[in-house]
Amino acid sequence: MAGFIQLLKENPNYRYTWMGQVVSEIGDHFNNIAVFSLAVKYADSGLVVTGVLLSRAIPAILAGPLAGVLLDRMDRKRIMITSDLVRAVVALGFISTIHSSSSKSLYLLSALLMLASPFFTSGRSSILPAIATREQLHTANSLTQTTQWTTLTIGTMLGGASVSQLGYQWAFFLNALSFLFSAWSISRLRVPGGAFRAQRSALTENEVARPWHEYVEGLRYMRRNPLLLGIAVLGLGWASGGGAAQILFSLFGENVFHRGAAGIGTIWSFAGVGLLIGGFIAHTFGPRLSFLGYKRTVAFCFLVHGGAYIVFSQMKQFTLALVFIALSRCAIAISSVMNFSQLLRHVADEFRGRVFSTYETLTWGMMMLSMTAAGVASQFYSPRTIGAWSGAISSLTAFYWLALEWYGRLPEPAREGIEPEEVEVHEPTV
Repeated sequence: MAGFIQLLKENPNYRYTWMGQVVSEIGDHFNNIAVFSLAVKYADSGLVVTGVLLSRAIPAILAGPLAGVLLDRMDRKRIMITSDLVRAVVALGFISTIHSSSSKSLYLLSALLMLASPFFTSGRSSILPAIATREQLHTANSLTQTTQWTTLTIGTMLGGASVSQLGYQWAFFLNALSFLFSAWSISRLRVPGGAFRAQRSALTENEVARPWHEYVEGLRYMRRNPLLLGIAVLGLGWASGGGAAQILFSLFGENVFHRGAAGIGTIWSFAGVGLLIGGFIAHTFGPRLSFLGYKRTVAFCFLVHGGAYIVFSQMKQFTLALVFIALSRCAIAISSVMNFSQLLRHVADEFRGRVFSTYETLTWGMMMLSMTAAGVASQFYSPRTIGAWSGAISSLTAFYWLALEWYGRLPEPAREGIEPEEVEVHEPTV
């Protein structure tokens, strides 16, 4: 904790980034809880929640490649500020959906919100090495990840309570203000030269005219590194069940445990508690593991994650269900922390925007398929049955990862200038 406080005191760039992160991420969860609650109220169906989530996933998938190319071409700080300002306007638009009898406006605004998001989220991952010294990078990454999971826990709980007590309008208004605060915070960042651009060779006329060619170059870079592809598989494995979870959390809160928006918020907040605990565990023990130990730990975590999710889905008591969803997320957090530490060690700066945006795009793509399947299944099967299948599918990722290791497909690649003890935290997922 002392290291965190010292970092915030000594590094104004990181302090502003952290302040913006705290406020904007809490605002995001206010929006999420309000939108999911409205969606269920519209039709009392998992299909409506699926529609909202798909309207968020598809734009994120489409925007991801372009975001990656622009973040590796242009000033990442300016791109992030623009993303925040656009999202502030869209967040205010959700107020118009409160008294609507149709879910179409929720779909449209959710799509616009997520269309702008990859430009910020991938940008934040890309600039962190630029705002922290090599000595500070470990602590900066640790605080970033811990903060993200803390805001998930606090934001979802407060979001559920605010919707229940104050109504939807305040949740959407506060979300818009949070984006404006984040934009102001990012605008305060200063580095030598005044720009947050990747160090790379000058663009050719062909590259400027053909951004897709440049994105494909990033994919080739990933293909040359088996570990990067292996970590992508882990992301897909989590998303195969994680997409269904986005729908199931709303259905369990509203329809299974009959606790309304507050129930949805409580489930999400306990998921956040699990992530937070897992982050601390990985931060403490991750540096002590060999590369082989890292790979075995990841496989074990996926088995625990899937198994705990299955138990959560079958629990009759709300309190015990919360314990197992926290355990499930604790396991996936340990894996995520360790995976991201590997990315920071091995991905070159000139490819960071494209690599991080590609992971986000792949994750959203698999989540879209998972959400669609869960939404359709919710018309024929109970949330408990769908939850059990989701956990089982996620667990299969462990066996695929172990098979890659067994056949020698996961060698440790060369490092890109960052020592193992300097990095140990993930950009996350829920």
